Amino acid sequence: MKSILKNILIVFLILATSIASAQVKFEAKVSKKTLGVNERLRIDFEMNQDGDNFVPPNFEGFDVVGGPNTSVSNSWINGKRSYTKTYSYFLAPQKRGKFTIKQAIIEIDGESYKTFPITITVTEAVNAPNGNGTVSDVAADKVHLVAEVSNSNPYLNEAITVVYKLYVARDIGVSNNWREKDIPRYNDFWSQNIEMQNLTIESGEYKGEDYRYVVLRKTVLYPQKSGALKIEPLVLDVTVEVPINRTDIFGRRLTTNVPKVVTAGTRTINVKPLPEQGQPSDFKGAVGDFSFNVTTSKTELNATESLQAKIEVSGRGNLKLFELPKLTAPSSLEVYEPEHEENVRTNLGGMQGRISDTYTIVPQYKGKYPIPTISFSYFDLKTESYKRISSEDIVIDVLEGPTASVNNENNAGVSSTKQAVNPNTNTFAFIKTSTDWSSIKSEPFFKSKEFWALLVLPFLVIPIAIAMRRNKDKRDADVEGNRIRKADRLARKYLSEAKKAMGQKESFYLALEKALHNYLKAKLNIETSDFNKEKIENLLVDRQVEKPVVSDFISILENCELARYTPIEQVTMQNDYDKAAKTISLIDKQLR
Repeated sequence: MKSILKNILIVFLILATSIASAQVKFEAKVSKKTLGVNERLRIDFEMNQDGDNFVPPNFEGFDVVGGPNTSVSNSWINGKRSYTKTYSYFLAPQKRGKFTIKQAIIEIDGESYKTFPITITVTEAVNAPNGNGTVSDVAADKVHLVAEVSNSNPYLNEAITVVYKLYVARDIGVSNNWREKDIPRYNDFWSQNIEMQNLTIESGEYKGEDYRYVVLRKTVLYPQKSGALKIEPLVLDVTVEVPINRTDIFGRRLTTNVPKVVTAGTRTINVKPLPEQGQPSDFKGAVGDFSFNVTTSKTELNATESLQAKIEVSGRGNLKLFELPKLTAPSSLEVYEPEHEENVRTNLGGMQGRISDTYTIVPQYKGKYPIPTISFSYFDLKTESYKRISSEDIVIDVLEGPTASVNNENNAGVSSTKQAVNPNTNTFAFIKTSTDWSSIKSEPFFKSKEFWALLVLPFLVIPIAIAMRRNKDKRDADVEGNRIRKADRLARKYLSEAKKAMGQKESFYLALEKALHNYLKAKLNIETSDFNKEKIENLLVDRQVEKPVVSDFISILENCELARYTPIEQVTMQNDYDKAAKTISLIDKQLR
């Protein structure tokens, strides 16, 4: 009996082993799950039995730079067969982020099998990327991307420049179809790219050797906080033309195209804080070399006439990143909100030009009113010290107009309520010396004017109501028109929300962008998902909208996109809001 049970147990073990050995395995394996944007990823789809109709995933977020490569391993070890078939791919990430490589499918013995999805994290470029078998050693050693920083130890709000140069050895070439794979994000910097008109090949040295180079990008940065700040690397996809040991029929060496990813590497900027010692109390963050001026359009005028007072700062420095001093004036002068104006250009030396606030002033009473001196403080980079410039006192002489009370004349600089006195009129004119009597006897309602009006009113209202009803039915039947009107209401709604959010950068530009999108959705009959700048521009031009108006519209959209990375003042928000309203109005008039 025991021998029978033993034999049965042995049979079950043999069957279990054969079933386990016959189990189908189909799985995906990757070389790493976290890699830099300038690295390569290898993924292998392995199976332990031969299959047909292999369907790879679409590799969303990656470019296939190699594969599929197929390999088969078939061996016998201790009487057991081992079989492996592998499909291999080499992938290049398109950008940073998290991406999921979806399932691959294979058919084995009439059954479909799938791999598990794999999540890959792509980080910023690394300094020493892995090899991927597709980049030649020659190309790797003779093509370099360099970020040249003008000053790695600036003061807070001092301009620095970053120039990106691509160095290429003289015995190889680079094709023109290069592209920026990862653009630096200048966190904690105010940044502006300098437009490159064309690319010029120049001669230079790289690590003591003769190279050719081309300047690809120039950026001006103003650090917005002190400490160690990182500049993320620029990453390029280039095609390197490497000579090979073959010649054409004319004896010229042939070249082979090798794809390569080059990166400028991360740069660290150590930003010095502005010194606290000697910092003026009215310092607003101006750093550079400036001049300061306060002027008025006139100093003599009559009451209720207007004049303009301009506060202007000019020179070189962070002109867009500080506030101008405020104008103070006696309460007898009515001062309106200033109109801000900027005439600033940016080159490799930083910002230069002028900014100004122009106030409109309207005097109310006759007299002489002084405008107190105004001071402007800034940090001078040349002397590394603070400087203050003060304006001269300005006296506004109001020649003609009502005379203020004695107390107010003696306190011209104090805010108080002033009552104009006219000596040619009765001082007690506010006391009534006569009355207008009215009868307290009421007229009967029957046959009165009100009676006849109420009687006739329904006969007038009925045809108006019928006409309104017909017009409403007509509007309800107009499905396309209703959709357009709805989108117009949404645009007005978002413009009103943008106005309410004035001063809150992110909320304001989000509402402004939504308003522009809904307006175009109504006018051009396109869905929001179809939006891109080129399509918008082509559609507006086709509808006979003038090119300057189209350019203004596109620039507003670009301002909305860049707002999250750029410090924005309320005056700039107001200008963008006014420009958006004006542009929408012009497009409405010109659309055909």
